[in-house]
Amino acid sequence: MIDVVDVWKSYKSGTRTVDALRGLTCHIEKGRFAFIVGPSGSGKSTLLYMLGAVDRPTRGEILVEGRNLIAMSEAEQNDYRREKVGFIFQSFNLISNLSAVDNVLIPFLPRGVTAEQRARAVDLLTRVGLGDRLDHHPYQLSGGEQQRVAIARALVKQPLLVLADEPTGELDSKTGDEIYRILRALQESSDTTLVVVTHDRRFITPRDLVLEIQDGLLAGDDAEPASPHGLPSGVSAAE
Repeated sequence: MIDVVDVWKSYKSGTRTVDALRGLTCHIEKGRFAFIVGPSGSGKSTLLYMLGAVDRPTRGEILVEGRNLIAMSEAEQNDYRREKVGFIFQSFNLISNLSAVDNVLIPFLPRGVTAEQRARAVDLLTRVGLGDRLDHHPYQLSGGEQQRVAIARALVKQPLLVLADEPTGELDSKTGDEIYRILRALQESSDTTLVVVTHDRRFITPRDLVLEIQDGLLAGDDAEPASPHGLPSGVSAAE
C-alpha cells in the first residue's frame, strides 16, 4: 500500500540546513491502523503531510499503491489529495457558516453535490452520533462533536487513505476515547488505511502498526545515513 523509501526532508533555517527526516524507510499495509509516534520535532507531522502530498521530500520516494507521489505533476497531486486522501486535523478546520452536513460535503462542493453524496454524508453523521445535528453550525457543537463532523468529512469520499494529525489533541480524555472508538469502527468497516500522528500512546492496541520516529529515523535504525548535502548526517551546512 504505502512504501516510504530513503526519504529525506531538509529545511533552511538561516544559514543552517536542518534535516527533519534522514533517510527514513517504512511500509504500511493496506487496511492497517497505523500510528506515527515520537518526541516533538522528530519528523512525525512532516512524514504525515508528505504521505498526503501536501509536502515533498528533498530526496527519496513515496509510493502509494505503486504510484510515486514525487513523480506526480502538481495537477496529479491535487487529484490525489481530492480523490484519495481524507484529512483530520487537531483543530477540526470546519467552516463556521456551513451546517454540519455541508461541512462534510466540502470535498464535493467545487464540482456540485449529488443526491448520493448528500445521502452518504447524512449516513456518516448518523453513524458518528450526529443524526440529530445535521443542520447545526460549528458554534452550536462541542469540540468532540466538531471532530466527529471532521471524521465524517474525511471519510465521505471513501478515500484510500485517511491521515489524522493529533485528532484528539484539543479534546478531554473521555471525548478522546470516544473519537478513537468511532475511528476504529469506521476504519474496520472499510478497507481504508488510517495513519495517525499522536503523542498519546494509550490509544494504541497490540494489533496496530506503530512507527516510532526519533531524530528523523525509525527507532532502531541506528546507522548514520549519508546526508544529501555532502555532510555527515545531523551536521548543518553552517557547521
